Amino acid sequence: MITKICGIQNEDTLFCCEQNNVDFFGMIFYSKSPRNISINNAILLQKKSENLNIEGVGVFVNKNIDEIKKIIQAIKLKFVQLHGSEDDIYIKNLKRNKVKVIKSISISNRNDLRKINKYNNADYFLFDYKPLKDELPGGNAKSFDWKILKNLETDKPWFLSGGINTNNIKRILDDINPFGVDLSSGVEKELGIKDNHIINNFIGKLKDA
Repeated sequence: MITKICGIQNEDTLFCCEQNNVDFFGMIFYSKSPRNISINNAILLQKKSENLNIEGVGVFVNKNIDEIKKIIQAIKLKFVQLHGSEDDIYIKNLKRNKVKVIKSISISNRNDLRKINKYNNADYFLFDYKPLKDELPGGNAKSFDWKILKNLETDKPWFLSGGINTNNIKRILDDINPFGVDLSSGVEKELGIKDNHIINNFIGKLKDA
């Protein structure tokens, strides 16, 4: 099971993730998010991760592609997650920068799964709760009926996201067993503030599941 924890903002949380064998840490470049990170702080975390067994992911929402390219170069990103309405041409252009792209797809019902056919250039999919108009694109601590992903036919590896925590991870694995899980609010003590104890507990539950 691949694990990604999103919204990392400091070294202490990064080290906790690495010690727990978390595979990816997400850095959010979206000013409206309480988990938004500055370029300078992201450069610091990415540099620290070079000596750790964990990979950084830059998370963007409908950002100008030239701005993303500058961030990719400044931080030396190898992975990018797109959490907006970016299309397949956008993804194709972005991949010229030699990055792997995780495309988020908002889900409320089975019909939304048809969207995967629009993103041939994506390397991974990430299925998340479809937010309401006044909600953030992600990190809302809400889930959808993930059972609709059962028997999903796609040749791309995919992450489940949205409301994942210590209380439901075993049920998720029993029901659908995704390639990976992506969580943020599920390991926070308050909005935007990660808690190392909760991270430790979650990974322990994951290993026991």
